[in-house]
Amino acid sequence: MLSDSDLQAIGLTVRLAGVVTGILLVLGTPIAWWLARTRSKWKGPVGAMVALPLVLPPSVLGFYLLLAMGPNGPIGHLTEALGIGLLPFTFWGLVVASVFYSLPFMVQPVQNAFEAIGERPLEVAATLRASPLDTFFFVALPLALPGFLTAGILTFAHTVGEFGVVLMIGGNLPGITRVASVQIYDHVEALEYTEAHKLAAVMLIFSFLVLLGLYTRRPGSRRA
Repeated sequence: MLSDSDLQAIGLTVRLAGVVTGILLVLGTPIAWWLARTRSKWKGPVGAMVALPLVLPPSVLGFYLLLAMGPNGPIGHLTEALGIGLLPFTFWGLVVASVFYSLPFMVQPVQNAFEAIGERPLEVAATLRASPLDTFFFVALPLALPGFLTAGILTFAHTVGEFGVVLMIGGNLPGITRVASVQIYDHVEALEYTEAHKLAAVMLIFSFLVLLGLYTRRPGSRRA
């Protein structure tokens, strides 16, 4: 049986992953659409910035976000001016950090889905006098739905598995910032290997089921 603190950490992790996935669906979709459609010279730099968390050590990203959200950082100045207070070591600080860290897991699958649509469906919609917004919402989005499903699953799963960024930004506050990965770390530090095994097994099974779902739903993964 998992302890109450383990269940609390799992609940906080699921909440964090759900909030981050929802935010990135809203923020990542226009970025993915722009990257899929633009011929601007800025496509390369913007695409590189989006993909940066894939290769940047989490501690590096967490460090710079901590500075940015601190009392002397631009985000910290903004949140204090708005009366929100400082974000580090709060749940919403974890949300901001996770949005940056999971951004490529949302944008890249959706961008690939938009690019796979091609020009033909969009041209047909234009000949039928559909506005750009109608074309986007009633043609592009439905055709890109598999990409959105993949992106949503990957973003949720990636957020669940975060450690370095959330530890740097949120620390280790029970019920506030102590997510499942940090809870496992605490168990290991305290030499509580049995408890660590239990929680780690839950994370392992969840990760496997996510990957299994992704691979079994891809076209060509089933025999005709």
